[in-house]
Amino acid sequence: MNFPTLRGSDVRRLARANAAARSALGIVALTLPGMALAPWVGGARRDPAARLLARALGGRDLAIGVGALQALRAGGQLGPWALAGGLADAGDVVVTLLSWRALPRRGRLAVLAAASGGVLAAALVTTGLARDPE
Repeated sequence: MNFPTLRGSDVRRLARANAAARSALGIVALTLPGMALAPWVGGARRDPAARLLARALGGRDLAIGVGALQALRAGGQLGPWALAGGLADAGDVVVTLLSWRALPRRGRLAVLAAASGGVLAAALVTTGLARDPE
């Protein structure tokens, strides 16, 4: 089975969209952690420890997103940023699946879809970059 690949400007467009979305999510998690957590953990979003972890994840996402946007803008190495984002999202997929039954039904599906989409985007970007280096 062949994995679909993107080329040239399509790789950069996908990377830019993914990095912008990740940055926005990071800002929301840092400033409104309860809102960012609600789909994932439901009522536990009010717990101070959960809010602290939401902010930490927000910092992670903001750093990866801004790093990727800067690499795109300055012509730097995009691949490591795409890989970091994909690995972070893969971690979110794993922890969501491990806690599946304890999570709110709709929220767990939304988080799983978003994180899986991030993994797919990272795979498309990294394979596209491997095929057509920056």
